Amino acid sequence: MKADAYLTSNYARFPVEFVRGEGARLWDAAGVQYLDFLCGISVSSAGHCHPAVVAAIREQAGRLIHVGNLYYTQPMARLAERLAGSSLGGKVFFTNSGTEAVEAALKCARKARPSGKLVSVHGAFHGRTYGALSVTPQESKQAAFAPLLGGVESVPATIDALERAIDPSTAALILEPIQGETGVHVLPDELLEAARELCDAAGAALIFDEVQTGLGRTGTAWAYEQTGVVPDLLCTAKALGDGLPIGALITGARLADTFEPGDHGSTFAGGPVICAAANAVLDVLLDEALLERVRELGELVREHLALLAHVRQVRGRGLMIACDLDVDARAVVRRLLDDEQLVANATGPATLRLLPPLVITRDDALDALARIGRVLERA
Repeated sequence: MKADAYLTSNYARFPVEFVRGEGARLWDAAGVQYLDFLCGISVSSAGHCHPAVVAAIREQAGRLIHVGNLYYTQPMARLAERLAGSSLGGKVFFTNSGTEAVEAALKCARKARPSGKLVSVHGAFHGRTYGALSVTPQESKQAAFAPLLGGVESVPATIDALERAIDPSTAALILEPIQGETGVHVLPDELLEAARELCDAAGAALIFDEVQTGLGRTGTAWAYEQTGVVPDLLCTAKALGDGLPIGALITGARLADTFEPGDHGSTFAGGPVICAAANAVLDVLLDEALLERVRELGELVREHLALLAHVRQVRGRGLMIACDLDVDARAVVRRLLDDEQLVANATGPATLRLLPPLVITRDDALDALARIGRVLERA
């Protein structure tokens, strides 16, 4: 593509230029229609160009775009109240991304327990900036950027390993309830329960990274609601802006007043346009009827995937789904794009991941399954 002459080479982009989106569909520059079962990696959960989101952006952009965080705006205040009220009941710090939400959580935990150790588990992905990367124990992502943040320990995702790692010197344990980027691996409820007990005993903060799992993706507003385990700090982003860049750290009551003026900040975060959009997004994604449909369609997709050729294991909750294949998943993704006009993703050489917009219909789900089935039959 001509643009490659001007873009850095850190993305392996497919040779497709998308120019329009509506609901669960995309159109390329040649006018070809695609069914989107990735939605920008769990971002466009309300669908592409949802009319209510578009209207909120247009209205707010015509009124006020930016004033900075030295002042209040109504969209920001309303969004903070809704996010806190729908989750941990504490306070909110706005960011521009999920990575920044993780950074804010790590800083909050370290502020509460200075010099404390940070613990993460194998298979995690928390972001690309130095703090978030330091708690992402993947050699392929860390090696080129060492040395990373000190005082970090990464252990297997087992109760025994957590018992050995968490002690009174620990500032925080950070977990994804479902590990998305390494293949949609659901952490057992027993592990999360033990994590909560260990953090309580040690006085450490329990951080849940719900950047990918949050805001309806698993069939409830937050994935932690299905586990019975409540974290101290919650990171969200991705779906919150339906394509516009926003994230947030949400605190529980214990850590709500940890940050003081000057401790942390962001020039653009929490701006009125993005917060107006996010408020419209919450209207869509926190609707109970939609959440029930996400659970139902997720079950349907998982059941049908398990019957397809070359599928060896299916995992996930709601519409956060992956399946392991006995053929090259990356080749399958390319064939889905080229031959079936279905947008999907491979998290590794053997794992196909599906993250459709949460507004898909049953017909959309069956259509996608038929396209996947045809490609796998030819694999």
